Amino acid sequence: MQGMTTEQVMLIAKAIVLAGQGIGAGLALIAGIGPGIGEGYAVGKAIETIGRQPEARSAATSTMFIGCAVAESTGIYGLLVGIILLFVNPFLKFLTV
Repeated sequence: MQGMTTEQVMLIAKAIVLAGQGIGAGLALIAGIGPGIGEGYAVGKAIETIGRQPEARSAATSTMFIGCAVAESTGIYGLLVGIILLFVNPFLKFLTV
């Protein structure tokens, strides 16, 4: 980086860090796809079970809700990581002159 001032180098470094954080946040938010597919599959199977055995409705419904809550937690973790990367900027503090 010959011929550049320290301010210009730091600006480029910050831009690279922010670009990496944006890419990481986007990848973290992709984690919401898996729980959505899993929950849809679980609800479909629960409805199928209730259709075949109506007397098992309460057991199938409670098990489905517990499974959906566990599956949704992974999506929430991905969302939390994405928000932290976008708004907290934890890596900018490592850039010093």
